[in-house]
Amino acid sequence: MKPQAKGGKMLYKRALLVVDVQNDFCPGGTLPVPEADTIIPVLNRYIGLFSKEGLPVFFSRDWHPKKTAHFKKYGGLWPVHCVQGTCGARFHPRLKIPKRRIILSKGMDPLKNSYSAFQAEDEAGLSFLSILKIFGVTQLYVGGLATDYCVKSSVLDALKKGFKVKLLHNAIKGVDMKPGDSARAIKAMVKRGARAC
Repeated sequence: MKPQAKGGKMLYKRALLVVDVQNDFCPGGTLPVPEADTIIPVLNRYIGLFSKEGLPVFFSRDWHPKKTAHFKKYGGLWPVHCVQGTCGARFHPRLKIPKRRIILSKGMDPLKNSYSAFQAEDEAGLSFLSILKIFGVTQLYVGGLATDYCVKSSVLDALKKGFKVKLLHNAIKGVDMKPGDSARAIKAMVKRGARAC
């Protein structure tokens, strides 16, 4: 579906959100999601399809300071990961990042966890929600890491804000700190209105 022009502005009804496919969340990283790298070819196909259609493609990332309450050593749940400017914070090298894309950074506030892409902003400091409104997006396709944390939080926030959501079930992987967390997360997202596809 091509963008539609309305009143001189281009409106994009669909967009792709790729959540946190960063080195630290993949095998060899400091907080690896099991089999995280296996979804990259699937995500690349979606990235190619959306880019070919001229539709917006968003990439969220954890972008933590060195000291944050998010990390265990400062009272949080998680080992140190995705620290700004480190190799671990980079997107996985096999993830195909197109020239026309928007990178959304979250987790910069040392006092907040910021799991959702809706807590992220672009390089100019514009919120994800503001950007979606500018583009006229009404439906998000979502894939990435991790199913039971940042994907879930992003999807539930999108639904709360009135967006239609298609969850790319073959392009997500979960942490499963407790067995079954990912399955429960998918069930919760679908119950709230997301469509698994």
